[in-house]
Amino acid sequence: MTPLDYDYLRGFLKTRSGLMLSNDKQYLIESRLMPIARKEGLAGISEIVLKLKAPGSERLAAKVTEAMTTNESFFFRDKTPFDHFRDVMMPALLAARAAKRHIRIWCAAASTGQEPYSLAMMLKEMGPAVAGWRIEIIGTDLSNEVLERARAGVYTQFEVQRGLPIQMLLKYFTQNGDQWTIAPEIRAMVQYRPLNLLNDFSALGQFDIIYCRNVLIYFDQPTKVGVLNRAARQTAPDGYLLLGAAETVVGLTDAYKPVADRRGLYVPAGAASAPRPAAAAPARVMAVSGALAPRTGLA
Repeated sequence: MTPLDYDYLRGFLKTRSGLMLSNDKQYLIESRLMPIARKEGLAGISEIVLKLKAPGSERLAAKVTEAMTTNESFFFRDKTPFDHFRDVMMPALLAARAAKRHIRIWCAAASTGQEPYSLAMMLKEMGPAVAGWRIEIIGTDLSNEVLERARAGVYTQFEVQRGLPIQMLLKYFTQNGDQWTIAPEIRAMVQYRPLNLLNDFSALGQFDIIYCRNVLIYFDQPTKVGVLNRAARQTAPDGYLLLGAAETVVGLTDAYKPVADRRGLYVPAGAASAPRPAAAAPARVMAVSGALAPRTGLA
């Protein structure tokens, strides 16, 4: 791979996905794109670049973009965002939406589905508290390949051991050899759609909760600003935004404000006041920890 090839691919990936590569990531491109070169019968990275520059290269362009996109995910990742879901967001929304009984949740950069399925399992555990409610979970990702895996809901032994408590595994998964398939009723709670966060996403509609975690870290400042401002337009006035532990809205947009003492949790800037948890969490919401145990006093 020549320096010119590398510069071209950096620009290509920035335009296609927002991914920013520093000057020293040649090894990353080679490790991820050489398998594609071999499958396509190409001699190396330089031939990939030539193909990408030629007309009719969309199929290859999609493969290159997907190969370079990080799809790291696991169940109940980082714990805190799920504590916020249980302790702050759902109690407040169940009270605020009592008349229409409808809540919409968006997991941007959903990858292979662990985040939206984690939320679906938590909702299932709420039992009577959400009975009769219409709660939509939309998972989106740039990569069609990972979305197909998410829709299938099939995970390896390694994947279910990363963050998924044994109680949840036994209750909501079926084992098939060394693979585990999530229960149909959990899978049916999530809809998956392809979406590039660099594009307009107003067609998705308004959401009460948006999880957009561990994706902004790959973008440059203007791209982060654009994503956050577009997300703000899709957030209900009393809704919520969840970002990753290394991400923030501070210095990027005035559309959101942080919730005090709730790391990674933000509300629209126009929200009347910072949300406060209800007196008690909804029935049967399980605590997210090393093992998801029922809350004290609940079966």
